[in-house]
Amino acid sequence: MVGERIKQARRIACLSLRGLGEKVGVSHQAIAKYEREEDIPSSGVLLKLSDALNVGVDFFLQPVEVSVSQPEFRKHSRLGKKQQDSIVARVEDWIARSIEVDNLIALEERVDFQLPASFPRKVSTFEEVEQAAIAVRGAWELGLDPIQNLTEVLEEHGIRVGSLDAETHFDALTLWANDAIPVIVVRAGMPGDRQRLSLAHELGHILLKPARDDEKMMQCFAGAFLVPAPVARMELGNTRSKLDPIELHMLKHKYGMSMSAWVVRARQLGIISESTAQGLFITFSKQGWRDKEPGDAFPPEQPERMTRQVMQLVTEEVISESRAKELLGRSLDDFRKAFSKEHDGFPTGSHNRR
Repeated sequence: MVGERIKQARRIACLSLRGLGEKVGVSHQAIAKYEREEDIPSSGVLLKLSDALNVGVDFFLQPVEVSVSQPEFRKHSRLGKKQQDSIVARVEDWIARSIEVDNLIALEERVDFQLPASFPRKVSTFEEVEQAAIAVRGAWELGLDPIQNLTEVLEEHGIRVGSLDAETHFDALTLWANDAIPVIVVRAGMPGDRQRLSLAHELGHILLKPARDDEKMMQCFAGAFLVPAPVARMELGNTRSKLDPIELHMLKHKYGMSMSAWVVRARQLGIISESTAQGLFITFSKQGWRDKEPGDAFPPEQPERMTRQVMQLVTEEVISESRAKELLGRSLDDFRKAFSKEHDGFPTGSHNRR
């Protein structure tokens, strides 16, 4: 148990066996023995490991009760092997805490993931991808209206959604926990419209089995899920020779999909020609809009399910605030301060605490 947690914390910190050994003052062979459970670190070494890996000693004493599938990072990703391992280890730790919270919540309040009828669906053409996107919306009773909060929709259907601080080379990944729980993780801090497109893209990896052009089909699914074809034609018309940036910005805020993604969507559906799309992208590049689109940004979504559950458990005195800190990875006081700042000075006093 201790060895697995040492290895997990080392992966999170992007340290080699030798690098961790140097920080702790022991050989890399000793670290390897700890991780293989061939030796047990003394209390003094455990404290040094805690300092070197920036985790509490209790971290090493908690069992790892989750297994995850190997995620497929996006093609052409510039993340190194250590960075990828760090991300996966952090995801493992978060999922384990999330499952523990679930186990403390009343069973009738738990939401287990179930694939919609006729999914996972094999798709071999972009038209089949378009149909699949509408079928998922129908199965989840979303209609064709704009999805106000995609993160909440995914969480309501049993998909774990998390965000973590990572290099800009990382956007998102999908994996399965304990062979039954789909997990989507996105990079924290990206604009909301880009975040939502990544979430929808990863949802495609959960629901579809493409015969070819895997990433292109996922890109098509993301646009089709956020803006179904009938809606795109209603907003833009069947054929256009030009698209105005102000029009695209207004649609971005209505549907939570970036201006660039709207151009791609219009091209996919034949509403604009390839040359019109390329002309728009040339303009976007000259104006610097490919990196940062003009005007006010679409706000990012925050996964809140786990935090709400922990708050419920604390309020009902099922767990202590110190236990809540272990589960959330930060204290409730820090959370309350951040919540107050985000929500116009919402009071953070003890009126709800006993």
